[in-house]
Amino acid sequence: MPHTPPLPVLDTDSRPVFAPSPLRALRDEAPVRRVRTPAGDEAWLVTRHAETKALLHDERLGRFHPAPATAPKYVDSPLVQMLIIDDADTAREMHRRSRALLGPQFAARRMQELRPRVAGAARAIAEVFAGREQPADLHGHFALPYSLSILHELIGVPAEERERATQLLADIGRIGKDGEAAPGPGPLFALFGALAEAKRTAPGDDVLTRLVTADVPTEQAAALAATLLMAGLESVASFITLGVALLSRHPERLRTALDDPEAMAGLVEEVLRNGKQSGSVLPRYAAADIDIAGVTIRAGDLVLLDFALANHDDRVFEQAGQFDPRRAPNPHLSFGHGIWHCLGASLARIELAEAFTALFTRMPQLRPVVPHEQLMTSAGRLVGGPAELPVRW
Repeated sequence: MPHTPPLPVLDTDSRPVFAPSPLRALRDEAPVRRVRTPAGDEAWLVTRHAETKALLHDERLGRFHPAPATAPKYVDSPLVQMLIIDDADTAREMHRRSRALLGPQFAARRMQELRPRVAGAARAIAEVFAGREQPADLHGHFALPYSLSILHELIGVPAEERERATQLLADIGRIGKDGEAAPGPGPLFALFGALAEAKRTAPGDDVLTRLVTADVPTEQAAALAATLLMAGLESVASFITLGVALLSRHPERLRTALDDPEAMAGLVEEVLRNGKQSGSVLPRYAAADIDIAGVTIRAGDLVLLDFALANHDDRVFEQAGQFDPRRAPNPHLSFGHGIWHCLGASLARIELAEAFTALFTRMPQLRPVVPHEQLMTSAGRLVGGPAELPVRW
């Protein structure tokens, strides 16, 4: 009887931030292959740029599964499971409607109008950070507070509720391991439901107000706003932290970018492409059979799109492992693509550019205090970014 080799096993363990992904060998073997997830289920891992981009455009892939309770899982997270819809048409309509409702709030023109406020927040928080005792954790004391301040204002979270919202958000970002139950999103959704109700009588210029004035039910408005906060927080904060670590090794590129907005834009794109070596996976399900790269993904199968591996695919990016802010074109997939393109992409780019400008203008000698190879990712988090970044200046 022929021996069937065990499937490669994915994990969410802590690893060196800038170490090449241990899954590179899988990308070299095949663009789409079977793996076992951190939750113990089987899935298809998509590792190359062309196939990842093609599937991001394929409407047969989405958040739908006929049996959400028993669907194969990427990780043990009530938040991720909650996003699975049991009907494909319903899931597509919900996705379309949520983008239609939220899209105007994130239009490129509106984001440019917000830029002075984002820049002001970056300068203010950088000033506070510069007054801390050294060394200080840039991730925990600048990147996260800065990202949160922007998102809270955009969504419409009042100042007196921001600390509570932040703690609830941190709780549900954890992944359950070894039988431990991961926290559910219920308390955060309840908070956002109360905030949405308050907007009906005291509207503002924010996402929650836009949702309730469009007659979106309170429960749905709360879920959309909370999901927006969860999606935007740690991803932007992680790229700020990764960018600071990378830029400390490329001072000449940084100096150029601080004097030239076009160079800063290129630098931001390369941080987005090159910053994450692993831990950037988008889980989706096939609603119908999909033939791709010589394999057939069956309806109901879990598909994992690995953006980090796709962004380091040397079939698309020359010297993919090199940090090159002058890289053009730079078709990275950090914001997804097609129907799954991130609504907050314009805002994230502005946040990154203003963060780097504020930090390195206020603290020109800003640098990590530990070698790059000792910087570690967070274990057991939905977003596989850095755990911390101790710095001096």
